[in-house]
Amino acid sequence: MTVDIRVIRAGQLYRYFLRETVAGDSRRPADTPLRTAQEQAGVPAGRWMGRGLTALGLAPGQEVTDQHLRNLFGERGRHPYADRLQADRLAAGESPEKAYRAGTLGRRVTVTGIDFVFRPAPTIYLLWALGDETTGRVIEAAHEYAIGRVLEWIEDEVAVIRYGKDGIYRVRPPGGLVAARFRHYEARSGMPLLHDHVLLSVKAQRPDSTWGSIHTTILHENTVAASALYNELVAAEVCEELGLATEPRTVTEGRRPVMEIAGVPHELIRWTARRSEQIATCLAELEHEYVTTVDDNGDPKYLPVVSERARAKLNAVAARKTRPARKEKARSLAQLRADWKQSAILTSGVPATVINSLLQRAQVAAAAIRARGPAVVDTDLAAVDVTATVLVKNEGGRFHRRHLLAEARRHLALVLRGRRRDPNLDDQIVAAAISTHCLDISEPKTVRGLEVGYRLYTARWNLSDLPARRRPTSDPERQLPADPSEPSTPVPPGPARGSRSDQAHH
Repeated sequence: MTVDIRVIRAGQLYRYFLRETVAGDSRRPADTPLRTAQEQAGVPAGRWMGRGLTALGLAPGQEVTDQHLRNLFGERGRHPYADRLQADRLAAGESPEKAYRAGTLGRRVTVTGIDFVFRPAPTIYLLWALGDETTGRVIEAAHEYAIGRVLEWIEDEVAVIRYGKDGIYRVRPPGGLVAARFRHYEARSGMPLLHDHVLLSVKAQRPDSTWGSIHTTILHENTVAASALYNELVAAEVCEELGLATEPRTVTEGRRPVMEIAGVPHELIRWTARRSEQIATCLAELEHEYVTTVDDNGDPKYLPVVSERARAKLNAVAARKTRPARKEKARSLAQLRADWKQSAILTSGVPATVINSLLQRAQVAAAAIRARGPAVVDTDLAAVDVTATVLVKNEGGRFHRRHLLAEARRHLALVLRGRRRDPNLDDQIVAAAISTHCLDISEPKTVRGLEVGYRLYTARWNLSDLPARRRPTSDPERQLPADPSEPSTPVPPGPARGSRSDQAHH
């Protein structure tokens, strides 16, 4: 996944973000202004984004200041200009209590924001790191565009403000959301890693202009779909602007491939993955300790398996244990690029002639891919493939619309190979999947259960009902457009499962 998510809480965690994350992951002294720290770290200033800025007197692209961050994320959700608003009210003769409330955005909260981390596929940031300045600017523009589109999707289709007893009712924030974006250029290991931290405030306006807090759980639930959208969009923009194409790369056997820029040697990905290898080695050691833990008497417990939840926690521990010390001296982006290229030539095993002509080699590979003919998305066949894949991947064969949406976006990325598409095509595939191949098995006991995003589905058929050529497989070529002259095989709908006993088998 190339979009990560982390909760920001007022207090210690907020101070970590203010002290390090927003300053390029460089620890800054308490008395160092934010912009000075960013210049010393060699990273650009943070910028505001989101449709909700107008209500706060901010503008898209405006620089993010210490005061803004302290008020909105550190003071449990106050107005970015709370200090000025409070001073104006005091000067007008209002009591300190009323003046303070003037800078408060609804109820104060403990969770003040969500940190989304966006990073493109390795072959994209390798072209950015090892290419010329023009290539770098194109890739950064594509990166920013994709982030903006994902935020718009969250504003329009995901974010909700809860209200009513126990928050049973929900409403979209009509004015949009507010986020602060911070650009980083390298990983903790010093390797190239173009990525942005997008600090999304939980504060948003209701339809009546009062302030509420967006529901953070739903953001977590839709992270995979957000990641799939970002991956697809950033690759399409890079490919269309630079004349490139994508190809599937298998990272882990048995799991779906990831899409990378064709023609970029995978040895370069391994060159950047030193820290990942360190984390993987440490994680393997921690997992061994976990499954061979002992009880109070010193006897081994031999746990049968490491759950996904336990593995995620162990992975976080491994990342902390292997984290390198921060570099004291920052380098400019131009110097970083020069150093990265020299390191790649000396240590990656890829010839210098290849590294110096990465873009041209990728363009040649793209020409061969595009010479196969135009990519054609068959919505009906895509709906079958998406439904079948989600059926297999979700335990018990039950899933929500967001699972279909994430898979539809992956499907499009695999079929289109870096071409742009109709913005509504993913929704069309999901609509076809739900109407034709899915059975609504929702038994809502709450108001939330009646919402479109929380309807529960399963497939109308077993995988054995599908023709062999339409079943989801680990073959990354399975979703390439079929020969137009080949007749399509109809999909037997199978019996609809109307009884609970039938549904229990799937």
